[in-house]
Amino acid sequence: MVVNADSSDSSGLSGSSDSSGSSDSSRASNVSNVSNASSVDSGADSGRVPERAAADAPARSRAARAPVGRPCSVASTLGVVGEKWALLAIREMGFGNHRFDTIARNTGAPRDILTTRLRALEAAGVLERRRYQDRPPRFEYHLTARGRDLGPVLQTLAAWGDRWLTDEPPVDFRHGDHALDPALMCRGCGEEVLPGSMHVHVRVPGWDLAGPVD
Repeated sequence: MVVNADSSDSSGLSGSSDSSGSSDSSRASNVSNVSNASSVDSGADSGRVPERAAADAPARSRAARAPVGRPCSVASTLGVVGEKWALLAIREMGFGNHRFDTIARNTGAPRDILTTRLRALEAAGVLERRRYQDRPPRFEYHLTARGRDLGPVLQTLAAWGDRWLTDEPPVDFRHGDHALDPALMCRGCGEEVLPGSMHVHVRVPGWDLAGPVD
C-alpha cells in the first residue's frame, strides 16, 4: 500500500532555479491574489518562510479549529484537509513521493496553490519538512503520525470511488496476498459497524441532532 520513495527525483524546488515556478508566477502577475500566492511558492523548498505565509499560518490554524455551525470534529477536520489538493498531496506522501516537483506533477495541482496547502498542512502538524540538500537548501515533505492517521480516510474514499465512480479501479490496494476490503470495526465488540447500527449522542451543550436547542 505504501511504496518506496521516488529516488530519481532530485530536482527539488528552488526560487532561483525552478523555471516552471517562474513561468507560473509570470502568468499570474496580473492577478494580485494569485501573484501573492506565487510569491509564497518561490520559497517552498528553499527554507525561507515568506512573511505573509508566516503571518497567515496562525490565522489559518485558528480558522480550522473554529467550526461554523454545529460543533463537530468532521467540520474541524475538513478545515485542515477538506480541500482536494491537500488530500491528494497526502496521498502522494503515503505512496512514498516526498519532493515538491513530484507531488505537483502527480496531483496536477497549481504550484502556488500546492505551496499554500503544504504550508497549512505543516502548520497543522500533518506533515514535516526534511532537508535533503544544503546548497541550495531543499526539503522533502513527510507525513507525521497525525498525517499517517489519515491513511484509513483515503482508503475509504478510494473504496467508495471504486464502487460508485469507476468500472475498473485505477489503483489496487493490497493487504498481504489479497485485495484490501476496508471496513469500520468496533474495537469494543469486534463487530463491523454497519449503516443503522450506530446511535449518535450529542455532547455539546445547546445542541441536539436537529440543531441548536433554544
